[in-house]
Amino acid sequence: MSQVWHDLLFAHWPILFEELRPLVPASLPLDTFGGSCWLGIAPFHMSGVRLRGLPKLPGLSAFPELNVRTYVVIDEKPGVYFFSLDAASRSAVWAARTVYSLPYYSAKMQVKVAGDKIDYLSVRRNGAASFRGRYGPIAPVSLREHGTLEHWLTERYCLYTVRGQHAFRADVHHVPWPLQNAAADISENTMARSAGLTLPQIPPLLHFARRLEVLIWPLKRVRQEQQ
Repeated sequence: MSQVWHDLLFAHWPILFEELRPLVPASLPLDTFGGSCWLGIAPFHMSGVRLRGLPKLPGLSAFPELNVRTYVVIDEKPGVYFFSLDAASRSAVWAARTVYSLPYYSAKMQVKVAGDKIDYLSVRRNGAASFRGRYGPIAPVSLREHGTLEHWLTERYCLYTVRGQHAFRADVHHVPWPLQNAAADISENTMARSAGLTLPQIPPLLHFARRLEVLIWPLKRVRQEQQ
């Protein structure tokens, strides 16, 4: 599958291992940086969504999406685990749940882009989670060096999910993240609470990416001995 991600905000908070561990499947070992786990909330919008060899389909090729994610690692391969993925396309929600076993939810979403300012609104249709904010870059693009927290948070080239008792992995390919330091005014955010988590009362670590082309491969089961 190919996708193009636009106007993405990474908002990250440190989370205690003890708080996160019961909420992530036991077959997925938590990844830590400096002794802390991290939770990310990432609003963006995408275009060019299509399966390889197929044309773009109406209602499936362009829509907003908002992810709640944390970080896991199996066999020294770091990846992303999603608590939720909200999307404005009902068809895309159904397809992603069916093909990738990911916790997608249908949401009413609005994205308004005015220069470097992005106004973003997402309200899950079942009323369980919402996000409202304005964000944008405040510095030039800077590729983050290996060993930094920013690199650890973002340069992850697979996602993990679980079917039954088994872990599955989908590889992801893209160029290194063209990150910019960011500012955000988040006026409403219940995304973490819907996952059973309470965010610490500290400002999030904020980064922005204008555009990223992404390839996503099909799920493959992680071998039992790797778990």
